Amino acid sequence: MTEVRSSNADAPSPIRVLILGAAGRDFHNFNVVYRDNPRYKVVAFTATQIPDIAGRSYPAVLAGEGYPEGIPIIPESEMADIIRREQVDEVVFAYSDVSHATVMHLASEAMACGADFRLLGPKSTMLKAKVPVIAVTAVRTGAGKSQTTRRVAEYLTKQGLKVVVIRHPMPYGRLEEQIVQRFASYEDLDKHNCTIEEREEYEPHIDRGNVVYAGVDYAAILEQAQAEADCILWDGGNNDFPFYHSDLMITVVDPHRAGHETSYHPGETNLRMADVIVINKVDSATPDQIAAVRQTASRTNPEAVIIEAASPITVDNPEAIRGKKVVVVEDGPTLTHGGMGYGAGVIAARNAQAELIDPRPYAVGSLQSTFAAYPHLADVLPAMGYGAQQIRELEQSINNTPADVAVIGTPIDLGRVLKLAKPHVRVRYELQEIGSPTLADILRERILKKLAE
Repeated sequence: MTEVRSSNADAPSPIRVLILGAAGRDFHNFNVVYRDNPRYKVVAFTATQIPDIAGRSYPAVLAGEGYPEGIPIIPESEMADIIRREQVDEVVFAYSDVSHATVMHLASEAMACGADFRLLGPKSTMLKAKVPVIAVTAVRTGAGKSQTTRRVAEYLTKQGLKVVVIRHPMPYGRLEEQIVQRFASYEDLDKHNCTIEEREEYEPHIDRGNVVYAGVDYAAILEQAQAEADCILWDGGNNDFPFYHSDLMITVVDPHRAGHETSYHPGETNLRMADVIVINKVDSATPDQIAAVRQTASRTNPEAVIIEAASPITVDNPEAIRGKKVVVVEDGPTLTHGGMGYGAGVIAARNAQAELIDPRPYAVGSLQSTFAAYPHLADVLPAMGYGAQQIRELEQSINNTPADVAVIGTPIDLGRVLKLAKPHVRVRYELQEIGSPTLADILRERILKKLAE
């Protein structure tokens, strides 16, 4: 008698996958490539860049039928151990704003353990919307995506369009409660227990009357967002490339970090994919820095339109800090994995001849660990606030300093989130194109004409 084997017995064993991430791109890649895909078995995610992610699980409600207990999230430092222990076949790199050398060091370590190493690109991971999509990306964290996104939204809204912003993920809380998040008011921010980083990205759009979506499942997010939108504005995070196919892709470069546009992943991808390249901060960079990034942009992507722009800095009450002792608080990611040692707040304080207080001796809790991990930080305090405890630690660290005034260089008024025991002033910055064409010119040609067809 001939033995009949079941189809399951004939099926090859699934490829065992480890995804390296930071609670963003990694989850998206899993959702669109690996979830409900019998060819693969994801054994774990790793975590880095963001505190308190490791030790959690990607929940079963998001992971799908093949993962009834969810998927563990472990520290990236344990990569080699888990490759060997779980007999991993393939390691997938899935986070952003790291040097090319860092990516290849991880690749070398993974391959030395016997695994393949993989990067998923736009064709595998981008979703298609039913309405036009404008994407704002960058070559490094802190290049100026936020003010560029606000500029685009402002113009499109003035044309009578319903602009819905979809923000790159920042799911640092209970993932099963963050599958799809819609923000239209400050009450929504409170309801979702938003971190300082989330508030920095969402509040300016809410202030302008635009709805913001974010979360974990970007296919489900897209379905809801496009139902109420004339067009979607992708507001990128770090220097990641978009999750959606774009009708217009804008990439911001930073002359203060000339050379980084082709030496960080996946920022170089954004540079090469861009329809428009915005050279930002020309008002504070040197002519040589501006010339260097323009030359690189022209050589790397000769088809892109190049726009120069300033980000003029204003202070709510400049006399309040003139000649005073100040503690400067800047956007956290710009200073940490963005690698900057200063931001708009420091520039504003120096312009006012203020005395910058070194906050390191006064930092408490996790802020001490942040300074240890990023030794390039000196006269500036990163606005770390990834949870209630860290927000309180930031508050205490500011209040501990002997400064007369706190200079807030973040995109939001931290005075609404923190209980500050000293006066504070806000530093603001908006994008201002220099010469022509402007973003409005490009949007008229590439988006408004499409919508009119």
